[in-house]
Amino acid sequence: MSGSAKRSILAGLRWTSLRMRLLVVFALVALTAAVSASGIAYWLNREAVLTRTQDTALGDFRRQMQTRAASLPLEPTADDLRGAAEQMASSGPGYHVLLIGTRDAKPVVGSSDIDAFTKQDVPVSLQKQVGKKQPLTSGNTDEYHLFWQRTTIGGTPYLVAGTRIIGGGPAGYMLKSLDQERQDLNSLAWSLGIATALALVGSALLAQAAATTVLRPVQRLGDAARKLGEGKLDTRLVVSGTDELADLSRTFNKTASSLEKKVADMSAREESSRRFVADMSHELRTPLTAITAVAEVLEDEADSLDPMIAPAVHLVVSETRRLNDLVENLMEVTRFDAGTARLVLDTVDVADQVTACIDARAWLDAVDLDAERGMMVRLDPRRLDVILANLIGNALKHGGSPVRVSVRTDDDELVIEVRDHGPGIPEEVLPHVFDRFYKASASRPRSEGSGLGLSIAMENAHIHGGDITASNSPDGDGAVFVLRLPRDAERLTGAPGDADPDRSEKGDVE
Repeated sequence: MSGSAKRSILAGLRWTSLRMRLLVVFALVALTAAVSASGIAYWLNREAVLTRTQDTALGDFRRQMQTRAASLPLEPTADDLRGAAEQMASSGPGYHVLLIGTRDAKPVVGSSDIDAFTKQDVPVSLQKQVGKKQPLTSGNTDEYHLFWQRTTIGGTPYLVAGTRIIGGGPAGYMLKSLDQERQDLNSLAWSLGIATALALVGSALLAQAAATTVLRPVQRLGDAARKLGEGKLDTRLVVSGTDELADLSRTFNKTASSLEKKVADMSAREESSRRFVADMSHELRTPLTAITAVAEVLEDEADSLDPMIAPAVHLVVSETRRLNDLVENLMEVTRFDAGTARLVLDTVDVADQVTACIDARAWLDAVDLDAERGMMVRLDPRRLDVILANLIGNALKHGGSPVRVSVRTDDDELVIEVRDHGPGIPEEVLPHVFDRFYKASASRPRSEGSGLGLSIAMENAHIHGGDITASNSPDGDGAVFVLRLPRDAERLTGAPGDADPDRSEKGDVE
């Protein structure tokens, strides 16, 4: 699977992704609409089903009470009541009937089905309402009314209704099962639930289609921007359509073209400048070699020259050496910028390397070395010498004696700390000490250094896979430079141990 495909899948799975937000929004809208519609439909159908069943049963029960129950004697027997109740139930739309009368001042009960409907099944509140005489008014001409309520008996819903015959007739109660209506409503609820689920699935598919339509160009734009950031400046988008995304793609292509042109121009100018510095440095080496030779001869004869001329000779010699160092540094910087600098690795004893660097420059009396012999590392000895020469020379020149160099190992790292006891480095200067041609004091623009030494030391550390940090001592006494290099540069950089055609045997000191 390609990297872009993996990124697309991961982007689609993120909760904060636009695709997921579109899916959630579509799902919420569909869920709200479906639940609202289903709820309203269920409520309307429920009321319609229950009202229809209820009106049918109550209407038939009222007619049966007016015809059959009203024809019973004022003091009926239990058989009279049972017979009337059975007739009423058999001719009604599937309900049970219970008739209650009085005979010899005693209640008499007759049920169409004594096992299915008894007086205990009638709520007490309904019995009280049925037996209560209503006041006669101009708007009410009947003493007794038909009352009903819905109840649950044994987990089954029922409609219970009751009334009594005006003029001393029996009271009658009806029990109508609503179980069939409940089943119908449950089936309707399942159907609406399935419809809601289908609506959610449909909304998810629509959201996916909409997200794909919108996000595919956005993903292409993101991939193109990523490639552009990786340096593939010829990346372009295929533009189709006239919508906002097409306009965005056109804008991206114009921006990429402009950026490619500007980067090409800058690269050409940078290459031209680098080539100019390299050519200039190479061209200067030949006359500098001759001038250096003449300067050395003049230096040897300076004591026999006219005292008025001797200072000028010493000035020419020192400036010639400074110019020679500057040319060497410029050539080294050019190699780093061109990417042609290579490591020539060797396994060395660090203590011997540091001692050799200090001894070669006659710094033994000014440097306090703390390094145990036997610390073997694999690195480029010449480049380590350049780093040490610049760090120690900088400490001697701009810091204060004594300069202490300590060497230790930290896991897989070689750590070399160079500390002086001078005034330290101003806080505003610390971020710039490794910048090229940077000098801390603007009043000393013609110091002996060129401002390239520490930057070259940093480049040599980087090519090893290491780094250099600069800070002030915590106790406020001097500056501290810490060099960190891998103990095996070949393992980290993959550098071979063969010769470097551009290497110079000179340790540049700044």
